[in-house]
Amino acid sequence: MSRQLEERSPIHYEVHDGAGPCLLLVHGMLASRAQWRLNLDALSEVSKPVVVELLGHGRSSAPEDPDAYRPDGYVAAFERIRESLGVERWVVCGQSLGAALTLRYALDHPERALAQIFTNSNSALAEEGWGDQIRAAMQAQARAIEARGREAIEAMPIHPRHSRRMPPDVKQALVEDSALHDPRGILSCGLYTVPDSPVRARVRENRVPALLVCGEREQRFAPHRDYAEKAMPRLEVVSVDAGHAVNIEAAEPFNAAVTDFIRRASR
Repeated sequence: MSRQLEERSPIHYEVHDGAGPCLLLVHGMLASRAQWRLNLDALSEVSKPVVVELLGHGRSSAPEDPDAYRPDGYVAAFERIRESLGVERWVVCGQSLGAALTLRYALDHPERALAQIFTNSNSALAEEGWGDQIRAAMQAQARAIEARGREAIEAMPIHPRHSRRMPPDVKQALVEDSALHDPRGILSCGLYTVPDSPVRARVRENRVPALLVCGEREQRFAPHRDYAEKAMPRLEVVSVDAGHAVNIEAAEPFNAAVTDFIRRASR
């Protein structure tokens, strides 16, 4: 089942059948709904997956208003989706940049989050000053997109076409969806979402059960994982043999950890 809030939100979202609480699934930059291709069957056994696509990505719109792309704009948009579903509380799950957004949501609305799950996110747990540093890089990227459009997007190292670890069918689905990305939306994501995405200074405020499924092969995330373990209350960490795209590269252990966590959180 697919729905889109045309008047209230440009975010495309799809609600899948399942048993249990609604589960918001938010992918990272240059991904799409295909991010969760290997997870939906397992997650549907314990939840009703609600898959969104970031602004400018896949089937979502690319509004001109910069505020729509800011992290607080996403938090408000997720709340509107929850309200449209008619549920009081749900579980939220984010991957990469999506994790920065779902972590912020659970910090801002702990009364609405039954639990939260996230994977490796260097942006979410970035140290102070990272936003200013990355902003310059994002501005240079924006200039490249303005000049070369989709060609510049496809040249980005995080574009799925460059992946070497994904199963072929998932990689193909992500690459096909990338043809739907709106260059204006990707530009705005880099300028307005990424630089303001860190929540490192706030994770000590966490009030809901949390699970980090950590891809241990990504060395640059290791310090962030260590910080989260020490600083974030109510956090469980499960390490799996994967890099950054944890839920794809290690789908079976990811699915096992998440379904067990949701069952326990739902009791």
